[in-house]
Amino acid sequence: MTRRPRTNGTTGAAGAAGAAGTIPAPRKGGRARTGAGSLRPARLRPADVVRLGGTGLRTRPLRVFLSALGIAIGVAAMIAVVGISGSGQAEVDRRLDALGTNLLRVAPGATLGGQETRLPAEAVAMIDRIPPVREVAATGATSAKIYRNERIAVGRTGSLTVLAADDTLLPAVGGQVRRGRWLDAATERYPAVVLGATAAQRLDVYTPGARVWLGGRWFSLVGVLDPVPLAPELDGAALVGWPAARTYLRFDGHPSTVYVRTEDSAITAVRAVLPATANPAKPAEVQVSRPSDALAAREATESALTGLLLGLGGVALLVGGVGVGNTMVISVLERRPEIGLRRALGATRGQIRTQFVTESLLLSVIGGLGGTVLGTLITAVYALSRGWPTVVPVWATAAGVGATLVIGMLAGLWPAVRASRLAPTVALAGT
Repeated sequence: MTRRPRTNGTTGAAGAAGAAGTIPAPRKGGRARTGAGSLRPARLRPADVVRLGGTGLRTRPLRVFLSALGIAIGVAAMIAVVGISGSGQAEVDRRLDALGTNLLRVAPGATLGGQETRLPAEAVAMIDRIPPVREVAATGATSAKIYRNERIAVGRTGSLTVLAADDTLLPAVGGQVRRGRWLDAATERYPAVVLGATAAQRLDVYTPGARVWLGGRWFSLVGVLDPVPLAPELDGAALVGWPAARTYLRFDGHPSTVYVRTEDSAITAVRAVLPATANPAKPAEVQVSRPSDALAAREATESALTGLLLGLGGVALLVGGVGVGNTMVISVLERRPEIGLRRALGATRGQIRTQFVTESLLLSVIGGLGGTVLGTLITAVYALSRGWPTVVPVWATAAGVGATLVIGMLAGLWPAVRASRLAPTVALAGT
């Protein structure tokens, strides 16, 4: 006769609970702890949470790809905007460093009543007496207009200006001649002209020896300049010798802009004395600036466009977040039986919420990393095509990935809460 093993009340209760599927999995270190006669649910390890979230993504690859693509487009747009802007700025800085930043620009200001003033005709000679000044040259605005030929209608100037120029102007501003030559003692007294890069393009005149209609008479083209980064106002100008401007264009001899090269160590000191030196009678009506000042003004203008493009990238990122939320909602509806089964086997509401939030975060991370790579590639291709250095700020990459994590968490939170509130019987009834 075989005896049955004795079972006390505790063992029987545990067996009944096990049959009902309420005994949780043991902890990492052993059995699940009990306290005060009640069972505590086992905690999921981080690796288990990631594995659960990844399972939901692997079973729906096409939907995951389309949702991650929306996130990737938004992140790529943000990184490409910042990267292309940074690459362009790095190219400008590189050119400024190569040409030197010891160039000061002196120009007439305005009176308190808003009336324009003029620099004295002797301003260049007076500035040249400052000991640290190495080079000084000037341009003077004229009222003449330039056309490709005499049959062009008056007023169709293409926004080109005609300036009188010193023969020392080109080395002072760091300019280079693309074709022909610069004005010299043999050409500055006669009707000869040098065109800036933009002026030559608009007139469609590039060959030295060609003629252009300037100030009501023919002038011969002697040269065409490369773009001048430190003095971009020269790109859209026709430059005539100082004596020739007096003779043929009724130029009054007053400079409109004076370019001053100084020793690097004396820039601040020279800048402080330039107003009183250029116009001793009215130093308050003289403006002194550096190429870096113009660069700062241009950056302020470009920041508005950059902000607009970043806003568009943010909208695309938001649309991607909506796609993630939609994917998670559909995933909850399709996986109701799975949710019910896990709840019946002892999974808590918190574990269900964690599973679906993790799945949403993984989906967003995939899109964020893909968008980062795509945005970097777009920046690199564009920068290389323009001959610029490739610059992708680290903060832009970090911000893009961080934004996707936030959007992923917010997009997956409501579907996760909805999944955790499903009663096991209701969820299982959908099978």
